[in-house]
Amino acid sequence: MIKSVNIVLKKCLNLKRNESMLIITDSKLYPLAREFFFQAAKITKKIKLATIPIPKVNGTEPPKGIAKEMLKHDVEILITTKSLSHTNARVKASKKGARIVTMPGITKQILERTIDIDYNKLQKLHKKLADIMDKGKKAAITAKSGTSLSFSIKGRKAYGRDTGLFTKKGSFGNLPTGEVFIAPVEKTTNGVYIVDASFAGIGKLKTPLKLYVKNGFVIKIEGKDAKKLKNLLNPRGKKARNVAEFGIGTNNKAKITGNILEDEKVIGTCHIALGNNIGFGGKTSVQLHLDGIIKTPTIFIDSKKIMGNGKFSI
Repeated sequence: MIKSVNIVLKKCLNLKRNESMLIITDSKLYPLAREFFFQAAKITKKIKLATIPIPKVNGTEPPKGIAKEMLKHDVEILITTKSLSHTNARVKASKKGARIVTMPGITKQILERTIDIDYNKLQKLHKKLADIMDKGKKAAITAKSGTSLSFSIKGRKAYGRDTGLFTKKGSFGNLPTGEVFIAPVEKTTNGVYIVDASFAGIGKLKTPLKLYVKNGFVIKIEGKDAKKLKNLLNPRGKKARNVAEFGIGTNNKAKITGNILEDEKVIGTCHIALGNNIGFGGKTSVQLHLDGIIKTPTIFIDSKKIMGNGKFSI
């Protein structure tokens, strides 16, 4: 694990001796965060470890004092049980110039399995995917399980070109790396998608969840865990049902475990997230972001087939 921690600090973030660093964690992930703290302290003395309460859902804003602290540092690692990736606090800190890595729900096993990869090789694949998505106008996803979903991506920018190397001022992403993603244009998503791997807030699925989408919002949910998902979405209102993200997994060391941080990176999968997307080009602000992972999809960007039954065709 120490090797992986140092890959994050030295290769992924290129932490320098004269830079200040903030690590945010909570009671559950404190032992892992402390290991990052000890290793980072060998590089810079300007380092702070802060803890926050564990909220109910991903995308909940951190306490105001922590949000202010996030504006004061060069490099930040957010090792928290629930994701801070899609929060205003993270977006503002990135705009201020901080290089930020989020690792929501990270475990020792995920660190050891997925961090020591060929980042340069992966970067070539991400560039191909991002270039296609940047130029694309429409995306369509189908799967043998019953998924049939389409949406506009016209004018939207794909994210993931950093490929886990967050060395430029203001760069942001999560680790392990392994996804290229984009925000669908609001109110353009229509169809149905079957989440058959895992869902954020629920975990690994024993039976699939079926979500019906009309004009950008989920209008109906079916499946054994439908009530659990509705209980997560309903307190946040209609915006929580916004189709916020379309992403494609690319990390060949990642596997489906029920931990979304890793699951959404599994090669041969794609994911649809609901809720907030203001941090990557969307317009929906809500304190929730939930990813659902789809196995072996077929994906078209306009007329170009980029994946067939989980296999890349580019």
